[in-house]
Amino acid sequence: MSNSFHILAINPGSTSNKIGLYNGAEKVFEHTIRHDREELKQFKTIWDQYDFRYNVIRDEFKKHPLTVDRLDAVVGRGGLLKPIISGTYEVNDEMVQDARNNYQGEHASNLGCVLARDLAKEYNCRAFIVDPPSTCEFQRLSFYSGHPLITRRPIAHALNIHAIARKASHDLGIPYEKSRLIIAHCGGGITVASVVGGKMIDNNDATCEGPFTPERTGGMPLMPFADLCFSGKYTLPQIKKMVMGEGGFVAYLGTNSAVKVEEMAASGDTLAREVYQAMVYQIAKDIGSQATVQNGKFDAIVVTGGLAYSDFFFNSLSERTGFLGKILRYPGEDELGALAGGALRILEGSEKALSYPQFGERPPEWKFAT
Repeated sequence: MSNSFHILAINPGSTSNKIGLYNGAEKVFEHTIRHDREELKQFKTIWDQYDFRYNVIRDEFKKHPLTVDRLDAVVGRGGLLKPIISGTYEVNDEMVQDARNNYQGEHASNLGCVLARDLAKEYNCRAFIVDPPSTCEFQRLSFYSGHPLITRRPIAHALNIHAIARKASHDLGIPYEKSRLIIAHCGGGITVASVVGGKMIDNNDATCEGPFTPERTGGMPLMPFADLCFSGKYTLPQIKKMVMGEGGFVAYLGTNSAVKVEEMAASGDTLAREVYQAMVYQIAKDIGSQATVQNGKFDAIVVTGGLAYSDFFFNSLSERTGFLGKILRYPGEDELGALAGGALRILEGSEKALSYPQFGERPPEWKFAT
């Protein structure tokens, strides 16, 4: 049955657009359209890039020799939308408006739902997004930050985490709806999440919490950071860039390449080795933290993302966390496959498309102490 469904998946990134054509669950082709940063400098905002990206994607898809005349669905990567439960959503006007307004921040992924909708119009088919970064399935206590002016956000690598959670549950022989996992998605950004019964009940905000990464600071000591912010040396955009883009390996070592840092460490660079070990140390601490979220009752720790390709990384992390329980390894990520899989489940009828927005547990409405 699935072989009758043709699905185009689109994953817009900061300097690239990835597209993939699927015949059911089978990938027909995949292509990455890369954009030079100089090429994108002509555009002031992500949305100024929209027409340029749309035309490039459409033209690339149409010229491919395996392109089909009929599509059943176009599925785009979800963006920083309203905090919603996981699942596959039909693109609607409210979603498009929130994406265009950069509801929770400006990010290339915000383009995904609009690209999907406009291409779907050309092919007279359905448009979806799947498990956007703004997926919010926190349990109530997870929202607390320590001050009522700030609520913790569940911004995460939700698409890959849910896809890997499904795969790990299958491999463990446990129904997805009954599995209890700690998943560490480790790449340029890092998310460590508790996935219980198919829901991400707690995780670090991957933009500004948790471990430092190849290019992000992760959580920072707040009092010194407040002093830095008000030192007069930095503007707000510079501070935000420092946290997300110029932190981690970039700040300590001048590169965001984990492969290069590992090579530096292997060649005797003691600072590179120490910085790498410090990142692993912080990831391990977050895994331990998520173990307490589940009262120690979980089926496995699952390590995924680009860093998981490295034996040095995986072995170092396993040394610190192996005593907690079983550790599974799924290197890399397959976001296009996860997008297509979400759309396919709707087309096959095994799931129903959600109508945006669908909210889960809402943050508490705090009042200041008097």
